[in-house]
Amino acid sequence: MKTFKFLSVLTIIFLVNASFKKPIGRDDFYIVISKHNYTMSIYDAENNFIVSYPATFGSDDLSDKMYEGDRRTPEGTFHIASKKVHPKWDKFMALDYPTAESYQKFNERKANGEIPANAKIGGSIGIHGTWPKEDWAVDLHQGWTQGCVSTKNVYVDEIYSQLPVGTRVEILP
Repeated sequence: MKTFKFLSVLTIIFLVNASFKKPIGRDDFYIVISKHNYTMSIYDAENNFIVSYPATFGSDDLSDKMYEGDRRTPEGTFHIASKKVHPKWDKFMALDYPTAESYQKFNERKANGEIPANAKIGGSIGIHGTWPKEDWAVDLHQGWTQGCVSTKNVYVDEIYSQLPVGTRVEILP
């Protein structure tokens, strides 16, 4: 009888203290990046604003990415494709750029003569931190990346630890 009571009490303690929260899924939150406002905001699945972080980009020209090497940040809907610790920029969350929409815009621009005929679309676009002790680049809106989105290391650490691969990322003008 004592064993039964002991096991019952342990079960109740476990049930009270156990977390029944499911892990964060790829559709539970999404990121909206506004190049015009230099912000990266997180929303939940019901479109409720959660938090906003300052962000900076590639070129000071905030228009859409045209081709590899232009240092512009692409616009459109992407997803976090992978995550890794980066030796220079703290954390790196690769985006699935280029997407089918990116290729369509690129090919149309090439056909219209807006970009060189030998241009390539590029890749390796992501969200990452800054060089060590250079978070000031974000405060000054300094366009320093090759087309990626950058925020302060403390913020990229938060995002990296909370949002899973597959999370939607919308990059707006």
